[in-house]
Amino acid sequence: MHLDVQDLRNFYYRSTLGRAAQAAIRGRLLKIWPEAKGQTVAGFGFAVPLLRPYLADARRVIGLMPGPQGVMPWPAGMANVAVLAEETMWPIETGHIDKLVVMHGLETSERPSQLLEECWRVLGPGGKAIFVVPNRAGLWSRSDKTPFGFGRPYTLGQLETQLRTHQFLPENHCSALYQPPSFRRFWLKSGALIERTGTRLPTILAGGVFMVEVSKRVHPPRGNAIKDTARRPLKALDGMLKPA
Repeated sequence: MHLDVQDLRNFYYRSTLGRAAQAAIRGRLLKIWPEAKGQTVAGFGFAVPLLRPYLADARRVIGLMPGPQGVMPWPAGMANVAVLAEETMWPIETGHIDKLVVMHGLETSERPSQLLEECWRVLGPGGKAIFVVPNRAGLWSRSDKTPFGFGRPYTLGQLETQLRTHQFLPENHCSALYQPPSFRRFWLKSGALIERTGTRLPTILAGGVFMVEVSKRVHPPRGNAIKDTARRPLKALDGMLKPA
């Protein structure tokens, strides 16, 4: 079940813990995708907090928000690029997206397989996606004080297996949100230091979310190629057309 857009907005834009979470995840995203010049970038679920750095150089940025969640205008103070969309029928042409970010979309979806099929459809040749999901072993998935405490948390192996099943090729993965999901002042002040320390740990450890980068897998056509060769013309009438 999707969270309400107002709750997501209040967490990421109006709470200190939410802004810290936004900065931590976005920082990891920018290390994987430092720029998107001339490309079309889309986010599904509530991924818009991660997309702001691409507004300046990307050809187009689109914020897709599922119907059960609701939509809000974004970005603030600029022309709106957020749109309400059916979870498995996005208003985007096939093969139109270069980069796709999914956050608070997969783990809360009631139709994850159909959602992944839609993600695959909109990605163009060479297109890539990053899925951000709660870590089942992390602290954030155990607390309902943050959006990552809702939906189905994943292990890294479960997520990558599901993505491979839907024709995605995992290429990179990392973790984020090593600080505890606490609103206490001590943890909030120590958050940046904890995040820097956490990035040196193995991915499978205490990070609150997994981030898996995938590319769209397209199988080559199968079967034997049939060459369309020109037939040799009959020479039965050559003597009539060209007398010896």
